[in-house]
Amino acid sequence: MKFRTLLLIGLVPALAACGSADDQRGGRGGAPTVVGGTVTQAEFVSDIEAVGTAFANEQTILTSPVTEKIERIAFSDGAVVRRGSVIAQLSRGEESADLNAVEARAAEADKQLDRLVSLQKRGFATNAAVDQQTALRDAARADASAIRSRISDRVIRAPFDGVISLRTVSPGTVVTSGSPIATISDISSIKLDFTVPENFLTALEKGQAIEARTAAYPDRNFYGTIDNINPLVDPLSRSLTVRAILPNAARQLRPGMLMTVRIVSETRTGLAVPESALLAQGDQNFVFVVDDEGIARRTPIEIGLRSSGLVEVVSGVALGSKIVADGTVKVRDDAPVNALLPGEKRTGKAAAPASANGRAGS
Repeated sequence: MKFRTLLLIGLVPALAACGSADDQRGGRGGAPTVVGGTVTQAEFVSDIEAVGTAFANEQTILTSPVTEKIERIAFSDGAVVRRGSVIAQLSRGEESADLNAVEARAAEADKQLDRLVSLQKRGFATNAAVDQQTALRDAARADASAIRSRISDRVIRAPFDGVISLRTVSPGTVVTSGSPIATISDISSIKLDFTVPENFLTALEKGQAIEARTAAYPDRNFYGTIDNINPLVDPLSRSLTVRAILPNAARQLRPGMLMTVRIVSETRTGLAVPESALLAQGDQNFVFVVDDEGIARRTPIEIGLRSSGLVEVVSGVALGSKIVADGTVKVRDDAPVNALLPGEKRTGKAAAPASANGRAGS
């Protein structure tokens, strides 16, 4: 009888230790406690990301057509100019003098022609004389037009509305033919060129919306549309160039900027589970589905897009199914689990040591 009593007393610490271990695992019967969840629906966006360079809508370098001295600079650095505005004027004194002489000669030739025509009507001038004087008059007019053209070449005008760059010349400077005077850029809109892999070709189309960002304005998005897609694929990189147009009325974007591009190619609603619920083994993916009896079943699923911590489930589970959302490392296949939803309190209780003491005392 004494031996039996000692045996029961020896079992009391062991039972108490088992009860404590069950309590640490957090569940009745040793089932681990994990964060539970359900299969929900969410919106997933398929997008394309690229890096591009900004270009002016129109841009050209204004150069001197002749070798001549600059008489006047008619713009300020960075000024906004209109089409036809005078940018610079070269010396044209010699051409102006030549024009005056030729115009005088043309006027005299015209008067002589009028006299010959009057004499011809009265029979005192031949047709040959009238034709000869007409040719002289026309030649003088042609010479005048040529000189006016040379004078016009010495007045450099803006070919379109735009912004003038910093100037590199000053009045009095002698510039040679082809020397740059200034660069004019139309930045009322920006051309954004970027490259994408060829496998995205079918996801792009003219007029498609894009979103762009630049380091100069980290908190702002710029929106535009695809204007053109290069029909040629680069055989080395297997990519193609896409050009988008971004409105730029405030002139915040500048040519040469590096910009990141995001293109939304598809938006769809599908089944979703948290990324923390996903188990990946090789090229397969699984989640633990918890049945009505609290048993966790490792279930294979097919996944799609990812967005904001969620994974799209293409097949394998149904909407509303209970799953292990977090703590999968503590779960075994076909084993009980206490999957508590957020805000739900644990109900499992471990064995009380007091009961064991009571039995020992009997």
